Amino acid sequence: MGKILILNGSPREPRSNSKQYAALFAKASRMDTEYRAITKTNHLELCRAAADCDQLLLVFPLYADSPPVTLLHFLRALAEHPPAEKPRVSVLINCGFLEPEQNDVAVEIIQAFCQANGYPFGSVLEIGGGEAILNTPFAFLVRRKIGKLAAAMATGRSRRLKVTMPITKKMYLGASTTYWENYGKRNGITRAQMETMEIEGR
Repeated sequence: MGKILILNGSPREPRSNSKQYAALFAKASRMDTEYRAITKTNHLELCRAAADCDQLLLVFPLYADSPPVTLLHFLRALAEHPPAEKPRVSVLINCGFLEPEQNDVAVEIIQAFCQANGYPFGSVLEIGGGEAILNTPFAFLVRRKIGKLAAAMATGRSRRLKVTMPITKKMYLGASTTYWENYGKRNGITRAQMETMEIEGR
């Protein structure tokens, strides 16, 4: 049935939401599935690992309408050191926005990479509210869609899947604002401080 190599492209992989999504996928997968994290120093190692799989699943968060630089640097290495038989590439992406379509441009970037470098493109799961949904009663919706992604990859089908929380934007904004204000308070940071660029240096 083949093998899937999951690559986590999150810059904060050890405590990332992407790692949680990858674990849910591995649990749902019908295929032999291996998980690896992309680091600054293991690009060539992962390129070699890609030669031993039939499919790559890129799991990553949205960063400013784009894949994070961690993943982009690896893709550059993959283009320069391609395996003899190129695996099919699928995407599992999550964003902090409620609307999963906010991920569309980042997915198109991966598709463009695949087209330019001769990698077949597979399935996609776009998750909205990705930083929160696993801690809500709607987590089952994500698990269900991850199961559909795993099934599509096992059967070789290409599917475009999306999921988010079935709440209004107003409710989501209110809940997220409360969360970040409380998070700031626990770390001695006010809302006014969080609304300035100086917060990046803390």
